[in-house]
Amino acid sequence: MTEPGAAPAAVERAIDARRERVNDAITEELPIIRPERLYEASRYLLDAGGKRLRPTILLLAAEALADTEPLAEDYRSFPADPAPVDVMSAAVSIEIIQSFTLIHDDIMDDDDMRRGVPAVHQEYDLETAILAGDTLYSKAFESMLETGAPADRSVRALSELATTCTKICEGQAFDIDFESRDAVEPDEYLDMVELKTAVLYAAAASIPAVLLGADDAVDALYGYGLDVGRAFQIQDDLLDLTTPSEKLGKQRGSDLVEGKQTLVTLHAENNGVDVDGLLDADGVEAVDEAAIEEALAELRAVGSIEYARETAHDLIRSGKRNLQILPDNEARDLLGGIADYLVEREY
Repeated sequence: MTEPGAAPAAVERAIDARRERVNDAITEELPIIRPERLYEASRYLLDAGGKRLRPTILLLAAEALADTEPLAEDYRSFPADPAPVDVMSAAVSIEIIQSFTLIHDDIMDDDDMRRGVPAVHQEYDLETAILAGDTLYSKAFESMLETGAPADRSVRALSELATTCTKICEGQAFDIDFESRDAVEPDEYLDMVELKTAVLYAAAASIPAVLLGADDAVDALYGYGLDVGRAFQIQDDLLDLTTPSEKLGKQRGSDLVEGKQTLVTLHAENNGVDVDGLLDADGVEAVDEAAIEEALAELRAVGSIEYARETAHDLIRSGKRNLQILPDNEARDLLGGIADYLVEREY
């Protein structure tokens, strides 16, 4: 059996097609009702865009498990035994959790921009942003309850979602703690990333197996999600240094200014670089592009950029091996292609 993978153009088409369906479902499942300001704030980042990678992975995992033609089935009535399952509600649930985490992350990091628009707490106010995040958190569980799966599978999916949210909070706490520590090991960083970022990818990949009763595939798909999710975060850390601000949707180099520990900076510190002195800016808004280029050149010189890239690619290869449990079909190949896309994307 060949390693799963699809051509980049096919992957982009697959993401675009499912993003449209997920966007329609978000509008349906999260309408703007009274109080309008609360629901407008809750929908604000969802309406601002996003690739919808996590729900796309969920939908593709369902297609692969059912061995159906991509996009051939109605995601609201997906073939399952003993009765059809609404896997789109599960996909929306995962994306809503993602938006909830972004709102709270921006508050904690005091970030001004997200997805090229003002952060929710900037566009509205701090109190409304906190309420919007809490509303999304609750709505995600409501959405997961609407899959129509048998009770035992539904409870298991809800349990997975709850555990995932707890782990995300634990990961965020570790991330905050790392900012004030003198020394953090690369393995500690990868453990933090697994909690903060990768577990939501793991939930997205494995919950379809839970809902559809494909118990033998749950652990493998969870492993796929953990590996590609960690690789995704490493690539995000790299993009913060290498992608222009206008394309990134936020200030380039902000992680360095804020003292965030990443695989890049940890490797650099272990190779004698004074990371704290790389970008001496008075706040993210004061970052100088020339200074970022100088910092990037120093990180490249000690091999830190290449080290992070290689680590991400190793994780992708590991994640794709887990897909061998799936039927050999187009959806499985697209899941492999998305894994590659996560470390090849430019924003």
